[in-house]
Amino acid sequence: MCRRITANDADAADAAQNALIAMAKGLARFDGRSRLSTWVHRIAVNASLDEVRRRSRRATTSLDGVFEEPAVDHVDSRADALDIDAALRDLPETFRAPVVLRDLCGLDYDEIADVLDLAPGTVRSRISRGRAALAKALGPVRNDT
Repeated sequence: MCRRITANDADAADAAQNALIAMAKGLARFDGRSRLSTWVHRIAVNASLDEVRRRSRRATTSLDGVFEEPAVDHVDSRADALDIDAALRDLPETFRAPVVLRDLCGLDYDEIADVLDLAPGTVRSRISRGRAALAKALGPVRNDT
């Protein structure tokens, strides 16, 4: 999830590490009002979004925009995975997190609403708009069979 939200392996590793540290420090404060998985997802999403914001404030280096090998097993080809990663990277972050949580992490709309602290209707709208933007960015579906 961190990889897909940050669209960069190094930033994803930093976000995941920050999320794990925050979870370890905050576990005693977890009050059980939500499921543990919702709490964990919220911390990971927030750490990922923080990393994206940090990256946008950093000076661009010659390595920014270089995309590492995708960490996706279910994509048929590396080119398809790179296309999806590039499309996700270009997706505004307000749409990226809900789409990643729904389509890649399998959370339901209510869980996403809890994780992102949004109304369920807003989650549905952002997922719909995000999917539409991804479909436009990815172009027509190829039928290689």
